[in-house]
Amino acid sequence: MEKRVVLFLVLSLGIIFGYDLLLKELGYSPFSTSPIIDQELKTSLPPKGTDAETISSSSSESHSVSSSNYSTEPLLTEEVVVVETPLFRAGISGQGGVLTSWELKKYLTQTEENVPVQLVYPNGQFPGPLTVQVKGNEVETQRLRQGNFQVQKDFNQLDEAHPTGKVLLTYSSSDSELWVQKELTFHYDSYLVGITIRTRGISGDIDVLLGTNFGVVEWGQGFIGLLGSAWMVGEEMEKVSPDADAPILRRDGPVRWLALQDKYFMSVFIPENAKSLFSKLETEMVVSAGMSLSGGSGEQVHKTKLYAGPKKYDVLKSFNIGLEDTIDFGWFIYGSWSIVKAVAKPLFSVLRFIYDYTHNYGVAIILLTLGIKLLFVPLQYKSYKSMQGMQTIQPKVLALQEKLKDNKEKLNTELMKLYKEHKVNPVGGCLPMVLQMPVFVALFNILYMTIDLRQAPFMLWVTDLSAQDPYYVLPVLMGISMVVQQKIMPTTMDPTQAKMMMILPVGLTFLFVTFPAGLVLYWVTNNVLTVTQQFVTDRYILKKPRGGSTDPSPKGSEPALESGKKKRSSSPSGPSSKS
Repeated sequence: MEKRVVLFLVLSLGIIFGYDLLLKELGYSPFSTSPIIDQELKTSLPPKGTDAETISSSSSESHSVSSSNYSTEPLLTEEVVVVETPLFRAGISGQGGVLTSWELKKYLTQTEENVPVQLVYPNGQFPGPLTVQVKGNEVETQRLRQGNFQVQKDFNQLDEAHPTGKVLLTYSSSDSELWVQKELTFHYDSYLVGITIRTRGISGDIDVLLGTNFGVVEWGQGFIGLLGSAWMVGEEMEKVSPDADAPILRRDGPVRWLALQDKYFMSVFIPENAKSLFSKLETEMVVSAGMSLSGGSGEQVHKTKLYAGPKKYDVLKSFNIGLEDTIDFGWFIYGSWSIVKAVAKPLFSVLRFIYDYTHNYGVAIILLTLGIKLLFVPLQYKSYKSMQGMQTIQPKVLALQEKLKDNKEKLNTELMKLYKEHKVNPVGGCLPMVLQMPVFVALFNILYMTIDLRQAPFMLWVTDLSAQDPYYVLPVLMGISMVVQQKIMPTTMDPTQAKMMMILPVGLTFLFVTFPAGLVLYWVTNNVLTVTQQFVTDRYILKKPRGGSTDPSPKGSEPALESGKKKRSSSPSGPSSKS
């Protein structure tokens, strides 16, 4: 039984981790790392130390401040306005009235350059975020994409003294009735931007683009989660990204939100009255998304909100529209399980509660693991007791299997009788493991998926719990602890099988080398606590009888009676001995 469980775990781990790695090696993973895109990201970022305030103030001086008293004359040249808050720095271009950059000031890239994370995809061949397109009219679409919008800004910098500011982008044409205005409302303490789009003289419905890969930052980061598009239409959330088989995805109905996301970051449209949405595969690693709105020759007003920032659970949950579920706490073997999600959310709350006191997520992980271990002590004790009982009667089990190998029905009957006689449950060692599995998987998801651990230091050489251990100390310690654990745990395997199972710690050690340090720290802590618990159990609780006997056969059982008969037959007592 134990052998099959271990084999199942080994094969499962091999499939889970090996499948994704194999796809990436073969070049089939749609969002694997691309050196070309990495170079584009590096070269497109503004130089370190750019004086954004100078650009911002110079652009604001050339326009009126009022958002209601705007000029209808289009600009002759492209103008870029910079909006800076304590959280981000955004660039807005007058050509097309689109976002050209969106830097997160509190998050740095995990590269040697150590520059702020850039959410806007830098390749200029694709329409930028907030692009307006007219369905069925290429002339009007090109005018809005290539035309110059008048840019107005009513602030220089947002802070506590000036918490809110507006940017107004207006396009009008002297030779047509086409007129579009985008009003963006920024807040100094939020990644959320209010957007109002007013149109007039439009020949049909319009599409407002979220952009291409706006929010997809760190390419190929692991196998959990989804790079690309996600949305909620009605009450159903979908995390689906277009691929070569279905390059364009469309959904009709009341759009609650539309997102582009990766493991840690996302951009989201939260519209009031969108009719439908779409997602499109532009190239192998570039996905665009947008929403459709009503248009017409008369004036139309559409309101939406834009969120562009980190996937912070509390922030996303505060919107009350299900955005927090883009963080997949329920992942398990290429699917999402409700029971794992139900366990993960409270565990995540406990982890953050501990962090509020320790101010160190590494210490919080250790304390949380200790608490969970104490919680499962009764189950673990039952598991140890059952495994020790199975180890004790293993010789009798092997004898029955050899004796009744040609009579399976009688063998099963005799085995059940043996288990009942010695009060041993053959699945007793596995059942506690099954009950603890949702907790282990939930912790795995928390430590792997949440942005809270990103660039969070622990101690000494571990400066980022979301990145792999640079010196491989934690993976090696994990492998050693697994070897010790296998040595002291009760087992029913023969010595040859036990030696073969030593391959498992070696394989997992190499696998965990690439895992985040926070996840490996949890695994090491759990192994050390398991070894300690097993030592205490063997030494003080389930002590083996002295004299080498480990047979817990009850008094009066058949084996004891047989040995008694043999002893009496060999004794010199009785009439025959006297004679």
